[in-house]
Amino acid sequence: MKKRKLADGFEVSALGLGCMGMSEFYGPRNDETSLAVLHEALDLGINFFDTADTYGPHHNEELLGRFLSQSDARSEVKIATKFGIVRKPGEYARSLDMRPDYARQACEASLKRLGIERIDLYYVHRVNPAQDIEETMGVLSQLVDEGKIDRIGLCEVSAPTLRRAHAVHPVTAVQTEYSLWSRGIEAEVLPTCRDLGIGFVAYSPLGRGFLTGRFQEVENFGDEDARGLLPRFQEDALRKNLRIVEAVQTVAQQKECTLGQLALAWLLAQGEDIVPIPGTKRLRYLIENAAAVDLTMTAAEQQYLDDLLSSIPVTGERYTEEGMKGVNV
Repeated sequence: MKKRKLADGFEVSALGLGCMGMSEFYGPRNDETSLAVLHEALDLGINFFDTADTYGPHHNEELLGRFLSQSDARSEVKIATKFGIVRKPGEYARSLDMRPDYARQACEASLKRLGIERIDLYYVHRVNPAQDIEETMGVLSQLVDEGKIDRIGLCEVSAPTLRRAHAVHPVTAVQTEYSLWSRGIEAEVLPTCRDLGIGFVAYSPLGRGFLTGRFQEVENFGDEDARGLLPRFQEDALRKNLRIVEAVQTVAQQKECTLGQLALAWLLAQGEDIVPIPGTKRLRYLIENAAAVDLTMTAAEQQYLDDLLSSIPVTGERYTEEGMKGVNV
């Protein structure tokens, strides 16, 4: 597996693994199957695992803790987790809390669930506009000095807030949704990251599975699959957005790869400072995704795909109103 550097020498596998779906939102969970995927990911050379305290809630960090306890490769594994989204079990509604005392409390709880002494990359999951990012960064900086976290990241942050935060303590990575149908960060956030020398971690690089061509009808979603509630997956929007899949399919056929591999290869080609973290709980998708690292796209191929997509507007917001809390703040 190839490696990439985010910032300040923080080197990780060129493709990470998003672990959220192993706990909720994308159908029933099966811990034994998920643990097998985690072990296989490490065998494939993927060493960058992404979780958060709110996934489950708490279950996902506990699952990663089990994985780490079963592995003798802790020194190779890079764990990224997050705090700031507060939810009750079984509820989607959330509040945002990044107060210094809560940040410290959340960090201690994550360390315990993960069974580790230091978090490699600790993100502010969402920014609460009513709370001071400078104060939050101040306590995170203290946690770095204390050896409880190694590096600091921010999720779904606006360019101005990123600059304010980075002025207090260096930010290693920004994590935001980025894919062929979610490119909003290209206007301000990604250029700001590059101006400041900050790496970028792209979550949902496969558009929550949409860009793989798996979802052709709303009926594909089960009762435990939250995608069925998202605006882009509603019947009218889904039908219009399928034109995006058709465009991706055109190029994938030419390159003799899957749609998902093409979507990941395109993202990897956007810069060596970008690390996608596609999530999966299935071994075959994990292996398929990992192979995308060796798939190259020429500048001409990228331009051709961009031209195909430029005339196809994306229909629907990324999240519901509740899910958009703290996005681009």
